[in-house]
Amino acid sequence: MPGLCDHEGPWSKLRLVANAKQEVFKLLETLPDEASLEDIQYHLYVLQCIGRGRQDVEAGRTLPQDEAERRMARWLEK
Repeated sequence: MPGLCDHEGPWSKLRLVANAKQEVFKLLETLPDEASLEDIQYHLYVLQCIGRGRQDVEAGRTLPQDEAERRMARWLEK
């Protein structure tokens, strides 16, 4: 089953860096010149979520695939 972030997007070409300002500059370089403020905010949000996810993985806050699928199935039933 593909993951939620398997699709291509400007964030897929970025490596998260320690400095938030550098991260924003790198993101802006990947977006088209006609990107709206809303587009930029969305991509910053995605980068922030990816960063939090990576921190969770490093801290061991993960679930086995079968447990995640079981939980998702319950949410989808509602």
